[in-house]
Amino acid sequence: MKLPIVAYGDPVLKKVCEPIDEHYPDLQQLISNMFETMYNANGVGLAAPQIGLPIRLFVVDTIGDEEEAAYKKVFINAQITEESGEPWSFNEGCLSIPEIREDVVRKPNIVISYYDENWQQHTESVTGFPARVIQHEYDHIEGKLFTDKLSLLRKQLLKGKLDSISKGNVSTDYKMRFPKQNKKR
Repeated sequence: MKLPIVAYGDPVLKKVCEPIDEHYPDLQQLISNMFETMYNANGVGLAAPQIGLPIRLFVVDTIGDEEEAAYKKVFINAQITEESGEPWSFNEGCLSIPEIREDVVRKPNIVISYYDENWQQHTESVTGFPARVIQHEYDHIEGKLFTDKLSLLRKQLLKGKLDSISKGNVSTDYKMRFPKQNKKR
């Protein structure tokens, strides 16, 4: 089932999310719905807060291209334990902040510990684009958005656009829920 994506300005996007356990209700269905929602919106990652749930869960599927193989995983109760390498800038967007893309600086290598959808624990090193997507989604479960990483001046310049998004004055090909508007679009 395709779920509405929560827009910029909703308080759930600023909450540090709570861990879950293997008894979380309908977890497998939720994971399936998150992938379906992400694919429908042409995203490469989706975190639970983006669908209104303040839990430590996100999904990633970088689809892959000629340079990198596809990277598809479920992350439950993830913790990034290390970030390393020469920081690099990349133009990022977010399904909760449509029509805005900005250059964000992140480190290219991470070590992350997490549970998968079968409650198997993993610790792995990830590099390149998949590491960037994981960091972006991880920020969501930590109550951070990519706009939080921008300079104060850049944030001021985007303020009007961000306010418009929270009011629903934006066009998307996917369903959204807007904090300053009572209806879904």
